Amino acid sequence: MFEPVIAPSGTLLGLLQRGRGDGTLHALAAPRAAALTALNQCVLHDPRHDWQVENRSLYYARLFLDLGGGLEDIEAHLFGPGDDPDADETRTGLALSVLGHLASYGRDDALALLRGYAATGANWAWALDELALRDDDAGLRSLAGAVLGRFPATREGDAALAAAVRDAFEPRPWRLWAEDRRVSVGGRVRAARESGSFDRWQRQMRPTGPRPDWSVQSVFDWAQRGADGGSALHVPAARCLGAVAGPDDRPLIVETARSGPDGARCAALHYLAEAGDPAVLDLVETAVADSSRTVADAAVAAFERMCGEAAVDRARGWVHRPDALGASAAGVLACRGGGQDEELVLGALRETVRADGPDAPLLWALADGAGRLGIGCAAPVLRHIYRETSSSQLRGRTARALAATDPSFATGFAVECLWDCEETTREVAALHAETRDARVAERLRRLAADPAEEAEVQTAVRSRIVPQSPPF
Repeated sequence: MFEPVIAPSGTLLGLLQRGRGDGTLHALAAPRAAALTALNQCVLHDPRHDWQVENRSLYYARLFLDLGGGLEDIEAHLFGPGDDPDADETRTGLALSVLGHLASYGRDDALALLRGYAATGANWAWALDELALRDDDAGLRSLAGAVLGRFPATREGDAALAAAVRDAFEPRPWRLWAEDRRVSVGGRVRAARESGSFDRWQRQMRPTGPRPDWSVQSVFDWAQRGADGGSALHVPAARCLGAVAGPDDRPLIVETARSGPDGARCAALHYLAEAGDPAVLDLVETAVADSSRTVADAAVAAFERMCGEAAVDRARGWVHRPDALGASAAGVLACRGGGQDEELVLGALRETVRADGPDAPLLWALADGAGRLGIGCAAPVLRHIYRETSSSQLRGRTARALAATDPSFATGFAVECLWDCEETTREVAALHAETRDARVAERLRRLAADPAEEAEVQTAVRSRIVPQSPPF
């Protein structure tokens, strides 16, 4: 998947790509043709950096409904020459998810497109999952022949069919087809389900993963063999050390963490960090200065897993370092520091935005920390992150931090957050938005009545809606 190109945050396209509530509000106020052009650009060219954790489909589907948009561009995208079976499924995944939501809102044209694509499209399995949630039994049964026709009645075809049935995200279509009396449909699907269940049972009964022998040195040797072969096994090796290591093994483990080969050294560092060994913090500091990037990264990761006060106290001394350990220390203080660490967290927040921009990974922890510690002076920086970040997940964390630090949040960003693409952000907005704003009251009523809205959002919405007194 290509890295998305995100338009500036002050443009309609940039707002919609980010999934901001202001994107919907600006689109509804813009000329309809321009709004639909920007909307289709987002749906056909997924703007998310990580589609597995960021939501956009319901957000775009709702805007399609509000604009009364047609689906011609989506149809051309799905059924055009670019629909290659070897292409990344994310080329069409967002468009199919938007169609699924539109179908749930009663758009028959969206349902027809999903059925057609499930029958002929390259990413048919995704379309079938969408239909499994929205289509009726008759519609799903009508697709049996087209879907099963993708798998020839050969040994290879039957194996591929068994894998498809076994790995299906939504099993409902396959269950319906298994009830079909035709041997070419029901018989094949039942056989595929049995074969898939047997394959799963075999994998569970005969695990094929690597396993070390039962001693500390054997675990170190196993971790090193993995490193030599390009596999990072130090985290599972550390867990194995937790099972086999005794008090007498500590000198060997500490020495390995200080000067052992890379794979074994990483495993030893993680084990000592998990155990809270008093020597591990000095060993981490030494390892970060090592010429091996693998060891340095493992040392930082091991430090981040430590929860004790000793790690927090050491983080106060490391937070000013201009390296990965300094960034990790800032994250530790944000997550586990106390009131005395407010200035350190605020300084790290400002420096991270200045040096790395509004999408820096460290900002996730720092935004949480600013909200947890209630750092009021952080509000201007948090507002900048909210506006500029292209990550809807980071924007949601920033909104929660603003709710705790910015007195203007209830009448400002909280209002637009009611239209945000992330349900957790809409939940924060529902809890804080000023209800004297006419837009807020209307939006809360709409969210409360929308069957596609998440239960947590509707619970928050209903906590703000005051029941009307019965007339007398």
